[in-house]
Amino acid sequence: MKVLIVDDHKINRTLPAVLLTQAGCEVHEADSGEAAMAFFEGASVDVLLLDVSMPGISGSEVCRRLRARPEMAGLRIVAYTAHAMPGEREQILAAGFDEILVKPINRQGLLQSVGLPV
Repeated sequence: MKVLIVDDHKINRTLPAVLLTQAGCEVHEADSGEAAMAFFEGASVDVLLLDVSMPGISGSEVCRRLRARPEMAGLRIVAYTAHAMPGEREQILAAGFDEILVKPINRQGLLQSVGLPV
C-alpha cells in the first residue's frame, strides 16, 4: 500500500511514517496542501493522510479538489486532525474525507484508518 502523509509539522508526519513503514507501506510525505497537489500531478497513492488545518491550501480544500477529479475516485482520504468536535466531524466528512484520525494518534487507530489489519 502506498500512503502520502501531508502535514505542515514534521513531527506530525514522522510518527505515522514510521508506523506505516513498519506495517509494510511505501510512505511519501508532503509539508503543505500545495506540495500535495503537486505530488498528484506525477504520482498516485492508495491512501492520503491529510492534515485539515494548514497554511495556504487547507486539507479540506485539497480533499475537495481531489474529489473533483474522476481519476481519484478510488483514493482513500483520511482527515488527520486535532479537531474532532461533533460539528467539526460533520464538516470534515462533508468535505469528502472517508475517515477521521484524531491527533495524537496510536498504532491501532492509524492502521484502522488507512484500512490495514491491526
